Amino acid sequence: MVSDGIDRLGFLIHDVQRLMRKRFEARASGLGLSSAQWRLMVRVAKEEGITQARLAELLEIEPISVSRLVDRMEEGGWIERRSDTADRRVRMIFPTAKASEAYAEVKSLAGEVYEVSLTGVSPEDRRVLIKALDVMVENLTDAEASCVKVKSAEGAAA
Repeated sequence: MVSDGIDRLGFLIHDVQRLMRKRFEARASGLGLSSAQWRLMVRVAKEEGITQARLAELLEIEPISVSRLVDRMEEGGWIERRSDTADRRVRMIFPTAKASEAYAEVKSLAGEVYEVSLTGVSPEDRRVLIKALDVMVENLTDAEASCVKVKSAEGAAA
């Protein structure tokens, strides 16, 4: 049977992500942030006012680990916590000026890593790749949401 390579898709996506992360970490080591810290900083810069619970979900780490990470980053002057005006129990996370400056540098480094990884890939193939990955994310997000809806409906019926 002739394979179109689809059987390797998951491995390829994982390998590309791992290799890009390693290359980025090597380039970003001078920023003084650990991998977990810069990942958190990027999320906070993109979603100012994000809650710690949502950060834990997006970073796929336990809430207690996020709390410790946020503590260290707050002590380092990278982020600040603020109480939600609607619910004072909820702590929202915001980047500081220091984080905003570093985020610009992180974006630049990431762009350089992306360019290295896409060397030899035509502009049209780049567009196709991004479109295909966007569709995959949408398909899997829709499937995940459908599973949650089905489980909720089953729980309500029980």
